Amino acid sequence: MSSLAVTPLVLVLLSAAVTFLWRGLGAALASRIDTEGTLFRWIACVSYATVAGLISRMTVLPTGEIAETPLALRLGAVAIGFAVFFLAKRNLLLGAAAGAASFASGLILLGS
Repeated sequence: MSSLAVTPLVLVLLSAAVTFLWRGLGAALASRIDTEGTLFRWIACVSYATVAGLISRMTVLPTGEIAETPLALRLGAVAIGFAVFFLAKRNLLLGAAAGAASFASGLILLGS
């Protein structure tokens, strides 16, 4: 074994130092970011557009097992999801969960 071999303890300490360095830099930079700025509003809009596109694709042009389900069931689940989204003050998680739960309930009722 060479004399330059690094012990596991040194590797763990070096890894921890590098990790804490990046975390510290991230914390220092995060305090200077304006979350109400134009860039973050644009990122939020792109996120909502991506989710809307995925939901539209899965509803209108599904593939696989979802394609076997009735279109009315898929559209109804999306409508329920949107209703819950707006009633819950634009909570995306609650809207998506309500849509998925209504879709699953519809499948159970239809016996699929």
